[in-house]
Amino acid sequence: MQSEKVIIIGAGPCGMSTGIELKRKGFDPLLIEKENVANSLYHYPTHQTFFSSSEKLEIGQIPFISERQKPVRNEALTYYRTVAQRTELRINTYEQVMKLEKQQNNAYTLQTKTKKGEEKTYYANYVVIATGYYDNPNRLNVKGESLPHVYHYFKEAHPYFNENVVVIGGKNSAVDAALELEKAGAHVTVLYRGSDYSPSVKPWILPNFESLVRHKKVRMEFDAEVDEITTESVRYSVKGEQREVTANFVFAMIGYHPNQQFLKSVGIEIDHETGRPQFREQSMETNIDHIYISGVIAAGYNNNEIFIENGRHHGEKIANDIVNKETR
Repeated sequence: MQSEKVIIIGAGPCGMSTGIELKRKGFDPLLIEKENVANSLYHYPTHQTFFSSSEKLEIGQIPFISERQKPVRNEALTYYRTVAQRTELRINTYEQVMKLEKQQNNAYTLQTKTKKGEEKTYYANYVVIATGYYDNPNRLNVKGESLPHVYHYFKEAHPYFNENVVVIGGKNSAVDAALELEKAGAHVTVLYRGSDYSPSVKPWILPNFESLVRHKKVRMEFDAEVDEITTESVRYSVKGEQREVTANFVFAMIGYHPNQQFLKSVGIEIDHETGRPQFREQSMETNIDHIYISGVIAAGYNNNEIFIENGRHHGEKIANDIVNKETR
């Protein structure tokens, strides 16, 4: 069994930022990541542009230089790889934490499995959960959602040239996908249950999207409740009226949520309405001693509350609290 003072589960920007802050305090944390560094960002659409300017995505006081006012996905991936190298963080990639159990004296054992099937066991005094939420898409819970032409992630638009594509949702991921698809020559219909454009849509893309809708280059249906997805269409209702639209491909871009089952299995309490795990704002420590959360997982169901630009500061709170505990 490998013994560690601090183990961080997740090597995204917030997990890495926490690791860097701990190193500055004299610790040498081990990060365990089930894919590779910044895995959630890797799964973003190929041409994704960030909300934030590059300096607001910086971690470890390492400058993020971008050619644009707002950086794109590939620039961010390059930046976070560079950070991992320069800070010499210890990161075990392609290794998933399967189980986390409390032992005596507020210590924990972690059971993991590598991509090759190798099982490992670790012992840690402190555990930071920084797993994000992008691995867990929200579900429509309608018939046909599991059909092979239905996706919850959008990568790029080229394969859908001249195809009938339905995008379900009306926030950033849905609007971004619709713009890319229309640009690539897809015939796009957007079904959104809201009665108007979402206020959370990025202000620099909404005018372009509205223009496409006005000029009938994108069909937009508000107040649309999806009832069923078939092999050839999407059936939905608008204020009680049944409608149907042809669909060769469907993108259900309705958001993502944290892995609450993992949190609950450790004993972390979750607010039923908000999905927020219980934690202390000043330290990020949960209701379970010596277990912390870092990054977007702290926001529960509200994906618009915590981003990299504010989640990156959680690490300093965590590091300070662990130092205080160790020096008592």
